[in-house]
Amino acid sequence: MFAKIISVIVISLEIRSIPLSVDATKFRSLAYYTRLSNIATLISSFMLLIFGQIRAVTAVRYLAVCMMVMTFFVMTCVLVPMGADPKRMLWSGSGLYHHVLCPVLTFLSYIIFEKHAGADLIWLPAAVTLAYGLTMIYLNWKKVYDGPYPFFKVHEQTPAKTVMWIAVLLAAVTLISALVWFAASLI
Repeated sequence: MFAKIISVIVISLEIRSIPLSVDATKFRSLAYYTRLSNIATLISSFMLLIFGQIRAVTAVRYLAVCMMVMTFFVMTCVLVPMGADPKRMLWSGSGLYHHVLCPVLTFLSYIIFEKHAGADLIWLPAAVTLAYGLTMIYLNWKKVYDGPYPFFKVHEQTPAKTVMWIAVLLAAVTLISALVWFAASLI
């Protein structure tokens, strides 16, 4: 019951925030992991409302939660320390919704009120994140896209630095996946 109520709140927040972030960039906004994690959350929240907490929904919810925690982690521990404006990125506009409110609500709902995915899915967020990262690195390398994050700008850093970023971010999302699973297993 509470999971469905929170899903309605998250859906409302996502519907409010997506136009704020898509206005200027249209489909190019899909290059952002933040947008993809919020879209995954929107879809998984709708799935939860429609189908309930069946295994497939639980798996998609787990993926969305881990992606949202990764979004929150990268914004607060990587991008803000690298110079992103915390007021703009965390406390106003779509940043408030995409980087703070939706990640926190989704995480709390999953941990406290929802059925949890099994440990056999810990690899899933890392695989999705790796596929996203390699795609963005390739598009940057081919000069089809610039960024959207500094660690994808392969022409502005050494190959060793690019590999280091891949390793660090992959380790982070794997650790996040394990910690989300572990936190859920305690409830």
